Amino acid sequence: MYDLIGDIHGHADELLQLLETLGYRKAQGAYRHPERKVIFLGDFIDRGPKIRQVIEIVRPMTEEGTALAVMGNHELNALAFHTEDPDRAGTFLRPREIKNIRQHGQTILQLSDKELTQALGWFRKLPMWLELDGLRVAHACWDEQAISKIAAAIAEQGGITPNLLQSACQKGQPLFAPIELILKGKEAALPKGVSFIDKDGHVRTDTRVRWYLPPDGHKYRTYALTDEIDCDDDLEQSVIDEAAPYPADAKPVFVGHYWLFAQRPEILADNVACVDYSVAKGGFLCAYRWNGEQKLRNENFVWI
Repeated sequence: MYDLIGDIHGHADELLQLLETLGYRKAQGAYRHPERKVIFLGDFIDRGPKIRQVIEIVRPMTEEGTALAVMGNHELNALAFHTEDPDRAGTFLRPREIKNIRQHGQTILQLSDKELTQALGWFRKLPMWLELDGLRVAHACWDEQAISKIAAAIAEQGGITPNLLQSACQKGQPLFAPIELILKGKEAALPKGVSFIDKDGHVRTDTRVRWYLPPDGHKYRTYALTDEIDCDDDLEQSVIDEAAPYPADAKPVFVGHYWLFAQRPEILADNVACVDYSVAKGGFLCAYRWNGEQKLRNENFVWI
């Protein structure tokens, strides 16, 4: 059985507390449990004070087989930040602009050049999703068409190559939309004149949506996956047409990414759970203890 742990963002102390609460102990170089494995939902780096220590905990667990992990958008961003554009020498696939430097800055400051190179090599090997017996895992969203396109490209390229990263990071390229969907979630444009300020102080005119739900009957306020949207307009037909709700009879899917805030975690649907409760923004580090159930239960959350 699996313990699914959400976005860590360099918060090693909370990770150690959570692992110990879940019954994991360090032995032979990695934290392990006699009967269970962890599945990490990505976003190990950036923002927090102990990024090196997080990698030193998580990577040995994946290499020793006591944990599985998927890539988060911050790992993809790091790869792009440090990969030169194959078509434009001296420039990088993630531009070295102030916003991106600020977001990635703690990772650059805390890791030596050697440690950063080793971390990037590990990120490159992480899958973007997991299809397991009885459950599914992705950093932000499960979408069959997007997964099929990404899988075909990775097979053709032989891995996450600079050319594949280029296709993933530049608008208009074949992999940009599919990878944005899986690692960052589905978004919808807000009606004209409606905006909100996100957690980093940026004005947004698009909002992440509850991609797992049918959109019928929803307003922007209720379909948005944030409490910041003050708009009771009906959804535009284009938003409804682009929806691909997660089937109610599909096996459970677990995601992170969404910076949820709450006094205690709750499932998003009977077969959908998010385990990111904003440890890097004053929230808590969260896990879900999955024991094979197809209908998820709030009492299976554990948090620090």
